Amino acid sequence: MKIVITDIDTVTNGDVSIENLRQLGELTCYGNTSENQVSERIKNADIILCNKTLLNRENLKHAENLKYIGLFATGYNNIDIEYCHNKGISVCNAPGYSTDAVAQLTFALILELTNRVSEYRAIVDKGDWIKSNTFSIFPFPITELREKTIGIIGFGSIGSKVAQIAIAFGMKVIAFNRSLRTAENVEFTTLPRLLEQSDIVTLHCPLNNESKELINKKSISKMKKGAFLINTSRGGTINETDLSEALRSGYLAGAAVDVLKQEPMNENCPLYGIPNCIITPHIAWAGLETRERLLKTVYDNLNSFLNGETKNNVAEF
Repeated sequence: MKIVITDIDTVTNGDVSIENLRQLGELTCYGNTSENQVSERIKNADIILCNKTLLNRENLKHAENLKYIGLFATGYNNIDIEYCHNKGISVCNAPGYSTDAVAQLTFALILELTNRVSEYRAIVDKGDWIKSNTFSIFPFPITELREKTIGIIGFGSIGSKVAQIAIAFGMKVIAFNRSLRTAENVEFTTLPRLLEQSDIVTLHCPLNNESKELINKKSISKMKKGAFLINTSRGGTINETDLSEALRSGYLAGAAVDVLKQEPMNENCPLYGIPNCIITPHIAWAGLETRERLLKTVYDNLNSFLNGETKNNVAEF
């Protein structure tokens, strides 16, 4: 079996081993693959493993031996699923591997917006506390989370984990999900009501036609003045120009995003350089333990396929 990994640099810088994958076939690894290189690099592959490489109909049509695509990811919007289904190509993702990690970063971002740790460290490093006449200095407002309302958009495994953490902080949790959900100490409501009542809105939904630019000028106008927005889902769920206007005007107190519409970030990104907007470079999933878990899932998926049992096949519909 000829196995091609198209973008291994997105998964490991050498700190996570892929040696077990070599046991499963003849392995060829590329650090990254540009769109105009994809077709040539995969044309003889029986198996493709990738993270974000675009595998559309045009790129796949010459890969006549292809039987399997394994994703170093949960999302699969970079794959032409309909084409793969029609051609009998299995597409296996890695669900659930990053649930705890993404929930952890979600609250790291919330706490940075509300406790402003980096700003307080900066004034200490600058010497302001040494010069202070009082034992405590607090030039930046700090927000307590207890009794604040957090609105969770998308209540899958990550949204559910975020709710558990929020409850531990004493927050009121409301949620919106496309399909019916129930959870203890969580009130499910409509999206307009969630936006109107939440002090913090956090996105945990997949990117699809319904969620594309879900956060825009109209939906932002329904949010509380002074609310915070968090996005650790997909960048395309936000209209970045509309969000930048809401942040610059002060209508929203702040935002923290781990994902952008274009990644890596373009220098013309509307959110770049806004003081009350924290941007992290898509790191929620990137913890060492998280990536080790991911590699194990990718290996297990492929090993199962080679033994006649397909797991996590999103092209089976």
